[in-house]
Amino acid sequence: MDRLDELRRVRLEKLARLRELGEEPYPPTYRRTHTTREILDRFPELEERERVSICGRIVSLREMGKATFAHVQDGTGRVQIYFRKDTLPPGRYEILKLLDLGDFIGVEGVPFRTRTGEISVRAESLCLLCKTLLPLPVVKEKDGHVYDGVTDKDLRYRKRYADLIVNPPSRESLERRSRIIGSLRRFLDDRGFLEVETPILQTLYGGAMARPFTTHHNALSLDLYLRIALELHLKRLLIGGIERVYEIGRVFRNEGMDRVHSPEFTMLEFYWSYADYRDAMELVEELIRQVALETLGTARVRAGEAEIDLAAPFQRATMRDLVRTWAGLDISSDPDERLLGWLTERGEKPPPVPGRGPLIEYVFDAAVVPNLLIPTFVLDHPRAISPLAKAHRERPEDLVERFELFIGGHEYANAFTELNDPIDQRARLEEQARRRAMGDEEAQQLDEEFLEALETGMPPAAGVGIGVDRLVMLLTGETSIRDVVFFPLMRPEGSSRAGEQET
Repeated sequence: MDRLDELRRVRLEKLARLRELGEEPYPPTYRRTHTTREILDRFPELEERERVSICGRIVSLREMGKATFAHVQDGTGRVQIYFRKDTLPPGRYEILKLLDLGDFIGVEGVPFRTRTGEISVRAESLCLLCKTLLPLPVVKEKDGHVYDGVTDKDLRYRKRYADLIVNPPSRESLERRSRIIGSLRRFLDDRGFLEVETPILQTLYGGAMARPFTTHHNALSLDLYLRIALELHLKRLLIGGIERVYEIGRVFRNEGMDRVHSPEFTMLEFYWSYADYRDAMELVEELIRQVALETLGTARVRAGEAEIDLAAPFQRATMRDLVRTWAGLDISSDPDERLLGWLTERGEKPPPVPGRGPLIEYVFDAAVVPNLLIPTFVLDHPRAISPLAKAHRERPEDLVERFELFIGGHEYANAFTELNDPIDQRARLEEQARRRAMGDEEAQQLDEEFLEALETGMPPAAGVGIGVDRLVMLLTGETSIRDVVFFPLMRPEGSSRAGEQET
């Protein structure tokens, strides 16, 4: 029998003994009057005056002579509990012998300060709320205390519940995620955008250059895809007359995993009738700045080793100028051979599928992106890599009206002046279909239903996509997307590479 089995056996024996004593180890509810945070914040008015009722998980438990001290942790913090036999009802003090770290209890008593100055609650009643059968995974226990810090990342991601219990910084980052998403919603709601939900299961996928996950609907005998973007259905709503629309939802891309990529992630997309990509730039800059101020109280964040001031005006530069600066190439005029030669000379892999668009993207990613540390809008992308963006009003033959936002060497937003010419859009998607036939698995599909909707008429519009998980990383200082997702995808335990860390 291993140690965990032995600990479980001992706790099962305690559970049986509790039931023999008439104790219900899993009662249906408990009425509390104060959280631990309220007791600490309101202590001057509560001290030795008001009876409080609190509840939570035992995270420390130690006997000292005729008294027992415990710390109880709830969703707001933790507070010390002081137990004495003469202040509890007859027989209740003995129940403490059957409790363990991790058990949930409810306590009534009066707040006071111990001789050492610690704010505590003098227990006058004790109620068991949940008897745990397994111990918390902890780095160490000493003197009855749980010491914070499960540091094994594989364990933290697989057993997020345990991570949340014993790692306050992890919990704070994930709670901040929810506040950031709430702030994004308020920002757009306040500007007249309507939040909607669009299908996750789709007969065709589109709106991004990515490989999909596939599934099958048994009742309809129909192969389906999990969506890779929100775009094409949201545009249908613009066509239907909803002039400002957004969605915050999960999208799925059957691709690699690393610190900033996950096969399942959260995307914010919004579409704004009668606006263009420059209007969208102003709005995105304002949005990110306001969300930072609202959720952090400051516009200063860290991206790696760099401190970023989101209050400062974001830099703007064209893709052509940036590639010329960092690679010495002209993506408008240099032949494909020169772009490919630049990649080869630096040991960079060429695109798996030939074409000018992929070559430009590979050069830009290798030469420019690592240098975009301060917030930078990269403008005016080549037409070849932007099949859903409107042709540039000044250079329609080779550019589109598109921007990407980079901070700390990572992309945070992608936006267009949306292409609403159905004839041009069909030609672009037909070119994507040709690329798919050549083996480009990420090329977009020809979506006849979307083209039919576009022929009904879509107003001029700007559209923006923002990676919510990456934005949360930026605003929490986390360096891995798994640290800002409650339940990241992991290999099954026991598989040969189950403990493999992300690259």
